Amino acid sequence: MTLFHDWQEEIKPLLKKYKGKKHPLDYKNLYQVVIMVILSAQDSDANINKIAPLLFENFPNMESLAVSNVESLMQYITKVRNYVTKANWIIEIARTLKTDDNIPKSMEQLLVLKGIGRKSANVIIREAGINAQGILVDLHVIRVAPRIGLASESNDGNKIEKQLMQIFTQDIWGEIGMAISFLGREICRPTNPKCGDCPVSAVCFYYNSKAK
Repeated sequence: MTLFHDWQEEIKPLLKKYKGKKHPLDYKNLYQVVIMVILSAQDSDANINKIAPLLFENFPNMESLAVSNVESLMQYITKVRNYVTKANWIIEIARTLKTDDNIPKSMEQLLVLKGIGRKSANVIIREAGINAQGILVDLHVIRVAPRIGLASESNDGNKIEKQLMQIFTQDIWGEIGMAISFLGREICRPTNPKCGDCPVSAVCFYYNSKAK
């Protein structure tokens, strides 16, 4: 990991570019966020967006899931990776929470639910508009944060999250992870990154190493 004099200041152009941008999952409310982040694990947001309309037409809220069963749910998510396991998780969560109003809004309470890890919890908290309790670290952040120089190389999202939480003040936790993720999706691609379009290329370890 390469530390610059003030990442908090240097990262501002990236935050300006992506601040407040909605998560790529095409949800309509917090209930849909919860279900879609569970389904999107090891799958693509685009795939979940495709199956979501019919799914939510039949299961419009937590109450409808709570009185249903795994078999009924599975028929709407068969194109999702690990759909059997995820169906079991979702039905268990619905029967535990019973209503949308009971969806937890704290990291501690969310992590108790099956199928929800820190990444998913951070998405739910951000999209609920609640003060961040961590930093979203998805596959894009795992790849891009070390490339920029914000974290050491690791496949462990929790490890990278801890490093980012040490660098940035809590008031930008809710935005920084999503901003790095969008940077990875749109500009900082695995191959042939568009460094000329990058708002933080001036302080990027990869770009400056390449330039030299």
